[in-house]
Amino acid sequence: MPIYMDRHDVSAEVTAEIVAQLHQEDLKIQDKFNCKGLTYWFDDSRKTAFCLVEAPNKEAIQKMHDQAHGQVPHRIIEVDDAVVESFLGRIEDPAKSKKTALNIINDPAFRTIVVITTRPLSLLEPSKTPKAHYQKLTTSIQTSLNTHKGRMVKQRLQYSLAAFDSVTQAILCALEIQNSTANQPNQWVLNIGLSAGVPVTEKDGIFEDTIKMAERLCGYVNSPVSIASEVKDLYESENLNEPINSKHVHALSSADEKFLNKLLDYTERVWHQTSLSAGDFCVNLGYSKSHLYRKMIAVLGKSPNTFLKDYRLEQALLLLQKQTDNISEVAFKSGFNSAAYFSKCFMDKYGLLPSKYLQQYTV
Repeated sequence: MPIYMDRHDVSAEVTAEIVAQLHQEDLKIQDKFNCKGLTYWFDDSRKTAFCLVEAPNKEAIQKMHDQAHGQVPHRIIEVDDAVVESFLGRIEDPAKSKKTALNIINDPAFRTIVVITTRPLSLLEPSKTPKAHYQKLTTSIQTSLNTHKGRMVKQRLQYSLAAFDSVTQAILCALEIQNSTANQPNQWVLNIGLSAGVPVTEKDGIFEDTIKMAERLCGYVNSPVSIASEVKDLYESENLNEPINSKHVHALSSADEKFLNKLLDYTERVWHQTSLSAGDFCVNLGYSKSHLYRKMIAVLGKSPNTFLKDYRLEQALLLLQKQTDNISEVAFKSGFNSAAYFSKCFMDKYGLLPSKYLQQYTV
């Protein structure tokens, strides 16, 4: 049967003991609905509870909760048990909690998500950035995760996604990874983004909002290590208000975070339109030309025009890798008015023509 995770937004009066009692009520009648309650999490500070349930469908879970105690979930998503374990560290009740009659579990399910990306400094002659270097970096990342009690959730050649119970350990791990590459051959660019959140929101995927924020921090903010505003606040709370060293970590304010999301949400919808210009960003984001310029330089380190051009080139690179369109088709699909201008911009950014890259990529 499929496995689901639900979310309950509870009142301020609800305690960990009450949630444990409600969980026990579910277990008493779960067989009636062909369900199996695997475990739960309760976040006392945010007043949210999450249940992991094996069930035939979402409706069965709702009916079970309703009959057991009336606390119907606000949201239910289908999940993969291996993914849940990677993010949250378990898919059943902790062994120590099983020894207690009420089975109170003190685990909020709130996690810090770390995204690490690497990319070659140049696309020219990819043999100069051999897989051995990436494998060495991958080993270094895993060693740091082990040291700081992080869990690897997903790993590809140039992308790693990890989860941490502790915000402090997540930041220390990120800094260790960044420092470990400082003296390595300068053949790649490494960026790290950290965000924090709960597993179930309004999206269909587990930690989907948090992952997206970490990826955006990693991919677009002008800093090797970038963190969300909530990560900064939690770190300082855990460390007696000791501020994060801004020389090594760039912490976005909540206003900058909102701006980044608004900018990228808009860009993702319209980047392929050839008529799109920097002026359209001003209109749709509600900024004057000068204000938008200053804001983008401060957060992204790029002007609106440079940002849009780079975004389109990154998308064009992905299209070229699919090998389904010729260069002219890729150019127009990426929002460029001509193949010649696209080739010039591609050459300026990557150091080789798209035709050369395509030839090199297909060898």
